[in-house]
Amino acid sequence: MAAPGAEDCGTTVDLRSDTVTRPTPQMYDRIASAPLGDDGLDGDPTALELESEAARLLGKEAALYVPSATMANLLAILAQAGRQEVVLAEAASHIYVTERGAAALTGSFYQPVDGVDGAMDLGLLAQALAPGRNKLRTGLVCLESSHNNAGGAVLPLSHMQAVFGAAKAAGASVHLDGARLMNAAVALGVPASGITAFADTVSLCLSKGLSAPMGAVLAGPAVTIQRARWHRKLLGGSQRQVGIAAAAGLVAITTMVGRLADDHANARRLAHGIGQLQGLSANLPQTNIVQVDVAASGHDAAWWEAELRKLGVLVRTWGRNRLRCVTHRHTGEPEIDTALKAFGIVAAQGGGVPPDECKTG
Repeated sequence: MAAPGAEDCGTTVDLRSDTVTRPTPQMYDRIASAPLGDDGLDGDPTALELESEAARLLGKEAALYVPSATMANLLAILAQAGRQEVVLAEAASHIYVTERGAAALTGSFYQPVDGVDGAMDLGLLAQALAPGRNKLRTGLVCLESSHNNAGGAVLPLSHMQAVFGAAKAAGASVHLDGARLMNAAVALGVPASGITAFADTVSLCLSKGLSAPMGAVLAGPAVTIQRARWHRKLLGGSQRQVGIAAAAGLVAITTMVGRLADDHANARRLAHGIGQLQGLSANLPQTNIVQVDVAASGHDAAWWEAELRKLGVLVRTWGRNRLRCVTHRHTGEPEIDTALKAFGIVAAQGGGVPPDECKTG
């Protein structure tokens, strides 16, 4: 006998990440007509246009187009923190948890600062910044907003201002990992430049909710971006007719920001529905990331991921007892309905969906 709801298993709802978004028709059109040049020689005109527009949007003097936000963060550190200097980052931030292996390249020492909801403790930050005998100098303080591991939490502007002031008083620069910066801007109801005012440099990913197929930008003072451009070449990040990709990024930052509010609304709807199910709880998302705690369900996250996959709903495990679901432009209200139905089926049956009843192709 088929499991309840198995007839709906042909539809795949992908909530693993907003990185699964595909280019829009307008992006494909812009790609087809983009003027191109050699970005490693005298410049690609479309990449230059993207960099100029990104700098304006982010309120900075200059910007640099790079293959990924991870590279953008690395370039920000290379350009602003010296070897044997300290890079401070909130303990659960992406730069510290996932990217600190880059210390092998930067020669900097990555030091975590504990925080709550992605906001580092200001008292602990002050201690870390304080000068001392035999203490390494802090070259850079890194913030993240929205904050991935904190369920898409957005840093309050007052907190960012306090961190910026403390860092500057200690002679350190500030970098903002803004992979999902536009989600934060929409959530706060402010322009992106209203957030980036409290950072010297900022990275912005174009291939998440903004739907470009690849790429990121790093923005900041012109002299810093020039150093970052040199480091990009050393890392093999210079590309030739890169305007083919930059064209999609131009469409992303000029047309895709406003619709992120839909993703936030769908995330809240998903979180509310999951929270009604026995054994499950979810954060109230500020942006587009829903973290689901399955500890009280009697099954771990890996079990839930496998059972939901059988029903055509793709999520990611985020630790032993947590799932992460990310909404994006391919997960509208019908897809959220399908996801909630799948969560309900798995929660009700306990034993899972019979493996032969539900194949997702």
